[in-house]
Amino acid sequence: MPPVCRRLPRSSSALLAALAVTVLCAAPLSAQSVAVASTPLEFFGFRPGASLQDIAARVRSIDGGTLRCDRARSDRRVTECRGSVYDPDLGGQVDLWLSAIDSVAAVLTLSSDVEPDQLDRWRNELEESYGRVGAKVQGSQWMMQWVRSGRMARLTWKVQRNERTASVSLVDGHVLDGWGRERSRSRGG
Repeated sequence: MPPVCRRLPRSSSALLAALAVTVLCAAPLSAQSVAVASTPLEFFGFRPGASLQDIAARVRSIDGGTLRCDRARSDRRVTECRGSVYDPDLGGQVDLWLSAIDSVAAVLTLSSDVEPDQLDRWRNELEESYGRVGAKVQGSQWMMQWVRSGRMARLTWKVQRNERTASVSLVDGHVLDGWGRERSRSRGG
């Protein structure tokens, strides 16, 4: 189990904790698929571990992009942001959510309702960049993931009532682990 999964404090931001547990603890890193390509992980011009300043600049560079950030009440080091960017291939908005620690993106998720061809484009883009991996299914949700040097990209999709929702999560395990160690030290543990 990744170190961050064992150390998530109960008093942390509920949103960050829930997402971190869902994203990182679903399967141990040793059991996750690792692609052989050496390209750093990114999607739609966003990468795990990017600064909030770089992410805000990327959002501003996309026509119609928005981003609003607030400090978490439970931990002032954590900033939670929501926004959207326009995807010309999709012909619509993609929702963006991120949680940053000390102004560095720990978890960034892009999600949207997609048509089958758009899901195929997202999947093909990730596979062309990072290699083929098998899709795993849990209930009605499908998932593919790529891990590189403590960072992860995960494509998840679900079909319900003939509607497809897809998301790409970008996670920086180093940032999350550092945050967990710091919180543990500050509590004297």
